[in-house]
Amino acid sequence: MVHYRSTRGGVRGLSFEQAVLTGLASDRGLLVPEANEFPTLPADALDKWASLSYQELAVEVMGLFIDESEISRDQLHSLVTKSYNATTFRAEEVAPVVKVTDQMLVLELFHGPTFAFKDIALQFLGNLFEFFLQRKNKTLPAGAPKHQITVVGATSGDTGSSAIYGLRGKENVEVFILFPEGRVSAIQQRQMTTVLDQNIHNVAVKGPP
Repeated sequence: MVHYRSTRGGVRGLSFEQAVLTGLASDRGLLVPEANEFPTLPADALDKWASLSYQELAVEVMGLFIDESEISRDQLHSLVTKSYNATTFRAEEVAPVVKVTDQMLVLELFHGPTFAFKDIALQFLGNLFEFFLQRKNKTLPAGAPKHQITVVGATSGDTGSSAIYGLRGKENVEVFILFPEGRVSAIQQRQMTTVLDQNIHNVAVKGPP
């Protein structure tokens, strides 16, 4: 089982679920896999993976870092399918590789709902949050307060839009996005402020003139 630690050394031994729900470590470091538990690939892995779809490959790669005691392979497949499909990404391949010349290939990361590369991560993260919170809340005694997450972000545009579209409508997740008034593009402001889900809150911050 892979455990997670802070890059600053103050937090160690977290499960994948704990790492996801923690976000930043308490010592302000980033959470990464323990070096001595980092998964290794069999020699033929890349050959076997070469013909997989984006969704199939995502399950294989993420399955190396997520123990089945936390998310079963079937559950992971369901989460991946829910995150990367025709309703969330305009390209069937999700992130198609386009040949420009014989020596140049371009990986297109702009086919998500907000056209930002961050959609790739945040469409999945929103479903992870909801999955873990729903499971934790099912085990609570009657009348106990539910586990919830509040996400606070400050953005100049694309991060806020991607976070909003990835977390909109997610159960027990509240999102507050702050952006500088008059300092984001018109389309980015519309992307953020026209999402009317109850859990999404936009705050325009007026700075000095």
